[in-house]
Amino acid sequence: MKKFSFVELLRDIETITMAADREPVAITQHEIPRYVLLSCDTFEAMKRRVDPRRVYAMGEPSQDLVDLILPELDRLIAEGREADD
Repeated sequence: MKKFSFVELLRDIETITMAADREPVAITQHEIPRYVLLSCDTFEAMKRRVDPRRVYAMGEPSQDLVDLILPELDRLIAEGREADD
């Protein structure tokens, strides 16, 4: 993501908005990213995205999901123990 200062935005909005047409750009204040400028098309596409993640309470997930997740958790725990050695 390209970065432009707030002062650059005020001085040359045309160049920065043209850059935002291609990809989101960060607007910084005192070298700290504060805002993101992006095209309306990009924003609308982001709003339409559906996040497939879900949080489950204990006992709530299906057994199929449990059977899928537990082996991966066991593998990650084992790798973590090996890294500590």
